[in-house]
Formats: sequence, C-alpha cells, structure tokens
Amino acid sequence: MTRTVRRTRRIVQVTGVSAAALLALSACSSSDDSSSAGSDSSASASGKPSGTVTVFAAASLKESFTTLGKQFEKANPGTKVTFSFGGSDSLAASITGGAPADVFAAASPKTMKIVTDAGGAAGSPATFVRNQLEIATLPGNPDKVDSLKDLTDSKLKVVLCAKEVPCGAAAQKALDAGELKLTPVSYEQDVKAALTKVELKEADAAVVYQTDVKAAGGKVEGVNFPESADAVNDYPIAQLKDSKNAAAAKAFIELVRSAEGQKVLTSAGFLKP
Repeated sequence: MTRTVRRTRRIVQVTGVSAAALLALSACSSSDDSSSAGSDSSASASGKPSGTVTVFAAASLKESFTTLGKQFEKANPGTKVTFSFGGSDSLAASITGGAPADVFAAASPKTMKIVTDAGGAAGSPATFVRNQLEIATLPGNPDKVDSLKDLTDSKLKVVLCAKEVPCGAAAQKALDAGELKLTPVSYEQDVKAALTKVELKEADAAVVYQTDVKAAGGKVEGVNFPESADAVNDYPIAQLKDSKNAAAAKAFIELVRSAEGQKVLTSAGFLKP
C-alpha cells in the first residue's frame, strides 16, 4: 500500500514538472512572437522606403533627376536610386521586354502608352512637367540662325532626333506647323546625342529641348522659334506593375511631383504641367 502511494506521488510530481516546463516554453514562445510582431509593426509604422529603386527616364531628364535622386537618398537613409536614361521609345521597349524597373518617366504620352497598353503600369500615369523645343547652335551662333526656316539652308549641317523619339516627333510637328522641309545630316536616338553633335562641332545646329540647351551651358547657344509652341511635350511618370520595390517607387514619384521636385525641374527649364 505504501509503495503504491509513493509511486502515485512520484508520477504526480513528474507530471507537475513537465507541465511547468511546457508552460514556461509556451510563455517564452509567446514572448518571442510578440517581440517579433512588435518589431515588424515598428518597421511598418515608420513608413520609410528602403532598398534600391530603379528609374527609367527620358534622356532630357538626366540632370534634374540625378539631383532628385541624391535628394531622395539623403531624405531616406538606406535607399539607392539607380537610373537608366535614354530615348523614351527604347526605354519603353526595354520595359515591355521584361527589363527590371520600378518607375518610368517618358518624354511623351505616346511612348508611355507603349507601356500602359502592354499592362506594364501599376496605375494611371501622371503628367509632371512639359518641355519645349529650342535650336542649339555653335557658341556665338556663327551661322546667324534666327528661325526654324534658317535650318533648311543646305549649307548647314543640321541634326534631329529620330522621328520615333519624342524630341524628333516634336521637331517634325514644328516643321509641319511652319510648312517647312528639312533633311538632317543625321537622326539621333536621343536628345543628348543630337546635342553632343553640336557640342563637338560635328553639326552646325540641332533641334533639341530648351532644358538641354540650358544644361549645356556655354557649349551651345539657344535660339527660340515660334513653331515650338505647337510642339510642346507632356512628360508622364508611372510606377511599374512589376516593381520590386513599390514603396520606394511611390515615394520617388511623390518627390518628383512635390513642390520641392517641381522647383528642381522648373529651374532646369521645364514647364509646369
């Protein structure tokens, strides 16, 4: 009888210890879970973007977007903005072809439409600036170019952007508005390439954006022409559907469209939307 009671007490003691151990483990686990959840909650609550955001942007945006990229990184420690600048049509083709990117800023609604028609945008694109054409000549304007019509002189070596590129399409629109015909010595794939031809004195003049003339400083001289008013380009920007960093993409677009972003863009010569 005594042996049976002792055995029963021993079983009860062991069972009690086991239960206590299980309760302790359970408490530990609950504490870890709530600590982990608290940490995640804190990170989400901060709302701060992090990581790399890849931006595909029209060549004419190079200077202003580079400035905005630095501002973005400074305001959001832990982020990095990488850019791919070029002709909007080429960038659109790359995006629809599967190139990884988070944001697309095009120099015309037509090139943005290539991406939206393919279902590549996460939402509706928004126009954030506009840009107007200007003639870039050699410093001092030695050929005395005063109008778009002057560029039709066969003695002048004139460069245009390719017609499928927004600056090329705009130039053709301006020529049509003035009922003018012009045969350039070359068609370039983006506006920076067209401008470089003049900077290197490989061409006497080029039809580019006023923002590019301003960015070139004393390397070229700008000439305004009235037909440019008929060929002003809207610049749309959109977050891409396959973005790997949607939070940072959204934050960068917000910066571009903010008062601070608009100040950088307008100081570069862009027009407000």
